[in-house]
This record gives sequence, structure tokens and C-alpha cells, in this order.
Amino acid sequence: MSRVVFMCGPSGAGKSTYARRLEAEGMVRLSFDVEMWRRGISTVPLPPDVREEIEAGLRARLLELVAAGTDVVLDFSFWSRRMRDDYRTLLAPTGVVPETIYLATDRDTVLSRMRARRGSDSDDFVLSDDLVAQYFDHFEPPTPDEGPLTVVR
Repeated sequence: MSRVVFMCGPSGAGKSTYARRLEAEGMVRLSFDVEMWRRGISTVPLPPDVREEIEAGLRARLLELVAAGTDVVLDFSFWSRRMRDDYRTLLAPTGVVPETIYLATDRDTVLSRMRARRGSDSDDFVLSDDLVAQYFDHFEPPTPDEGPLTVVR
């Protein structure tokens, strides 16, 4: 059975760095940012229709990989419990119980990391301080009752 990991944390928390390590260990990494970059999109937030199109493709790819028995790391923010629950529901028919890895990075570190971004690659999108703060302030940390959870500080 496939292993599926939800990377969870606000922009700048370190999710992509952690996910790339899992990718180097053999997992397939699926990422909104990579898909945006492939399409030539370098600004966020995405228009809703573009976001929905990208997400539909990522969801389909996730299910294909799981059906093939491949381990997958979802390098998304999983910023809300609702989003995490939605992906758990998507995976439920496959029998996969996803793990959540939450990068509990403090606000100052997140803001500092985001200010250092230059837009040089798919894991380096530049966001305004206001947008980063908004994302951080509206982030819903995962709780143990959601399923397997690892908190990285």
C-alpha cells in the first residue's frame, strides 16, 4: 500500500525543503508551485479557475500513483482542516491513511524566509509581506485527532 504524506504549514515554513528530502528517498512529490511554474505562472494567489484546474490534475495524478502503489508526498500548504479532510476523503476508498507532517515554524522566521525569496524557481515564489502575514494568520494547525501527525519545530 502506498504511503501518502501531507506537508502542512504556511508559505515559508520549510515544506518544500522537507518534501524534497522525501522525494530523494523515493517518494513522488506533487506540488501546486511546480505545476504553476510549468505553466509559466509566477504570481499568486491564483485565479480560482486556474487553481481548480491545477488541483484537479494533481488529485487525478495522486490517485493514479496510489493505484500503482507509489509513495507520494503532497507539497501543498494544507492550510485548513477542511482541505486536509477533503484529501482524506479522496484517499479513503484506496485504504490509504495519510500522514501529516506539520512544520510549526514561527511567524518571524516565515516572514524572513519569504522576504529572501527571489522568484528563481518553482519553490521560490515571491509574496508580499501582507499576503504572507495573511496566510500565516489564517493557517489552521493540524491536531492529533486528524490522524497520524508529526510536528517538526
